[in-house]
Amino acid sequence: MKTTKYLLIFTLLLTTSIQAQRYDDVKIKTTQLTEQTYMLQGAGGNIGISVGTDGVFIIDDQFAPLSEKILAAIKTLSDKPLKFLVNTHFHGDHSGGNENMAKAGATIIAHNTVKKRLLQPKRDGSISPKEALPVITFNDKLNITVNGETIAIFHVDNAHTDGDSLLYFTESNVLHTGDTYFNGRYPYIDLNSGGSVNGYIEAVKHGLMLIDDDTKIIPGHGELSNKTEYKNFLTMLETLKTSIQKAIDSGKTEYEVKVDSTLTKKYDVLEFGNGYINSERIRLTFYKSLKKELKH
Repeated sequence: MKTTKYLLIFTLLLTTSIQAQRYDDVKIKTTQLTEQTYMLQGAGGNIGISVGTDGVFIIDDQFAPLSEKILAAIKTLSDKPLKFLVNTHFHGDHSGGNENMAKAGATIIAHNTVKKRLLQPKRDGSISPKEALPVITFNDKLNITVNGETIAIFHVDNAHTDGDSLLYFTESNVLHTGDTYFNGRYPYIDLNSGGSVNGYIEAVKHGLMLIDDDTKIIPGHGELSNKTEYKNFLTMLETLKTSIQKAIDSGKTEYEVKVDSTLTKKYDVLEFGNGYINSERIRLTFYKSLKKELKH
């Protein structure tokens, strides 16, 4: 019994050490968008930052082992205290640093469903500590006035997950999409966490209604973007939906759609499948989501 206990402890320590080493070489890249807004890139989802007299406003916080580096990068932008942190959704590459940011002074805000998801046991059986949970939650939309401008937060239903939010800086003209936008690559639509193809498409349409040709867009993953690229992303989603829906309507099986590269060829050649989601996986995701919605 003791041997088993020590083996489990050793395995946990080894796993923690390996995970920490993954982030040793990660550097936080800072891109200034306007006088007071920035995008931070490291490992995981892109971070949005607003600085000013009220303090530091943060959107997402990547993985916990990167918190020290992220806080150091923020210190180069402002000596003001952390004010608010908004999670665009619950995934660990966007909310993994919550506990550290809360301890550093940030009040965490998220959609109601994000809190519910964070309260559930993780894959390793662990439970999020109280400090990592949102203190303020909302159902549909929320406005926050900080650093001289209103930041409008909108929930979008069943898109990447069941708890996604878009954030629009009304004076800076900056949109943070969370993972409802992967710039230049196929998106991850988390069907097991309430995501859906149709909801994802509607989320992008919602985002496009908020912006103009001069808007700077922080995608969940990928480089800083603009309206033209965002519209092209929507066209890609709608094109895949049309082609895979036709395949479903013609009676093609899941396996047939999975192996039929012609369904995604137009965007495969543009290297959309070179990210986390390859062309085979996006075809499967679209098939499963559209097939499920047909049943309802």
